[in-house]
Amino acid sequence: MNINPEIATLTYAEQGLIWLRMNIMDIAGGIAVLVIGLTIGSLISRWVLKGLTHSSKLDISVARIIAKTVKYAIWAIVLLTVLAQFGVETTSIIAALGGAALAIGLALQGTLSNVASGVMIMTQRPFRVGEAIMVGGIAAKVEEIGLFTTKLKQFDGLFVMMPNNEIWNQPITNYTRNPQRRFELIVGIGYDDSMKEARQALLDLAAADERVLDDPEPAAFVASLDDSSVGIGLRVWCNTDDYLALTWDLTEAAKAKFDEKGISIPFPQRVVTTMAA
Repeated sequence: MNINPEIATLTYAEQGLIWLRMNIMDIAGGIAVLVIGLTIGSLISRWVLKGLTHSSKLDISVARIIAKTVKYAIWAIVLLTVLAQFGVETTSIIAALGGAALAIGLALQGTLSNVASGVMIMTQRPFRVGEAIMVGGIAAKVEEIGLFTTKLKQFDGLFVMMPNNEIWNQPITNYTRNPQRRFELIVGIGYDDSMKEARQALLDLAAADERVLDDPEPAAFVASLDDSSVGIGLRVWCNTDDYLALTWDLTEAAKAKFDEKGISIPFPQRVVTTMAA
């Protein structure tokens, strides 16, 4: 790889041509190793991704990260091998890269925290794409889980992008993870109305709706004794997909049923007694 001293008096162009003729085989071999190595790295990355995606226990985002890490690791090894073939001292390069990685890591602590949180979200999977969650006071549907951020769509159509670190460091409520949910309805009736009749009316509504599950069975109870009314409660279980529509329908049906039976739903009242002077 060194230029012969006897031709040092030649011009740089002439020296370059002579060096090229002397090392053409090494250059061709280095290029071949580089091309073949990069190709093999890409192929292995695809095989790793294909193999990992066959496992239902591993999130697709995690599989992609692992596959890319394998590819870049192979590419780095190939590049160092080619440089060593040309006589470049790779030890100093590795040390320099290590120092640069440390400096970059210190400068990007917040970003790396998001990456770590993203990996935890992808591996622990407190939520998946398409599920409805509550996090940080935001109720939304998960649209995309990234390495740095998670994209959400609120139920009013607004787009929200949250850093993964903020998501991971606070409680997450997943509305759609479990197949069944409980709905509780509280209706206030007058103190002069029959509590037993009101409870039975709510149970009849639950029994008439096919979306209400038999196990656990519906329960009606006296929930509270308020200032102007007696709170009658109804607890039913349903499939998660039916939850929202069932809450609307049972609430409307309860009002109609009480009207039919003459059970009042009183307005808040306050008795004010004035004493004469």
